[in-house]
Amino acid sequence: MSRECEVRIRFCSPEGVLARYFTSFYLAEIDVPDGGRIVDYLHPEWGNLRFHDGCLPEAETIAGLRLSNTRFAVTGPSSHSVRFSIGTSRVWGVGLMPLGWARFIAAPAADLADALCDGEQDPTFADFRPLAESLFGPEPDEEAELARLTSWFKARLGGRVADEARINDLHAALVDPEVSTVAELVERTGVSQRTVERICRRAFGFPPKQLLLLQRFMRSLSHYMIDPSLKWIGAIDGHYHDQAQFVHDFRRFMGMSPTQYASIPHPILHAFVTARMRETGSPVQSLDPPRD
Repeated sequence: MSRECEVRIRFCSPEGVLARYFTSFYLAEIDVPDGGRIVDYLHPEWGNLRFHDGCLPEAETIAGLRLSNTRFAVTGPSSHSVRFSIGTSRVWGVGLMPLGWARFIAAPAADLADALCDGEQDPTFADFRPLAESLFGPEPDEEAELARLTSWFKARLGGRVADEARINDLHAALVDPEVSTVAELVERTGVSQRTVERICRRAFGFPPKQLLLLQRFMRSLSHYMIDPSLKWIGAIDGHYHDQAQFVHDFRRFMGMSPTQYASIPHPILHAFVTARMRETGSPVQSLDPPRD
């Protein structure tokens, strides 16, 4: 596997009412010399749709799920890292807010939690296949591709999503660092715990307690990714009792120790986090608040 590559990222804010459903649309242009491939690890995130032109990705989850040779790759809401390799290519990504999953995806998020899907084959994503087939033209054209992407989702907006206000209230509470327990989550949203659990299954993919643990972990990981000079001890979220608890979570969610992760080059994820922080003010999509 080649370890040299150039990565260019462009983040695009969805237009108007679309903004409430997506963290971002983004274009990644990856150049790996001599026909090589580069390896990196996705971190836990909300659901994503990725459309590929050029070298197609290979990916594998901690649980051993594998995906390869598809132009249209889907990751459900995830609680684990995904190891992937890719070569020279252009990739349009669509980051779904929990509300966006409830709006545009036909299956409950819990049904596809930690899943890797071939969107060209999985019946859940049959409606997206014409987009995957038409997104890229014969020559690269960022503006035309973005226009196709935007038009496709605008044409499918429809009416309001069931439980829309509750999904956004729950989302806002989850990304608030002051909320650290399920009881606080229930109090903040003003609905019963049973309702919280139902909405989490439909739009977020995981039970509320696991979502809170993931948010705590992602705040820590993103601090380190933005500024590795902090070292792990300086990046750990204040809700961790001690470093051992953080290391336990790191192994659980990333499948390796913090030391192992720090020793591996992250050319693609580093470029994403750096560009995302610069262009959107948020390093990772799971920390984005809901939008009105």
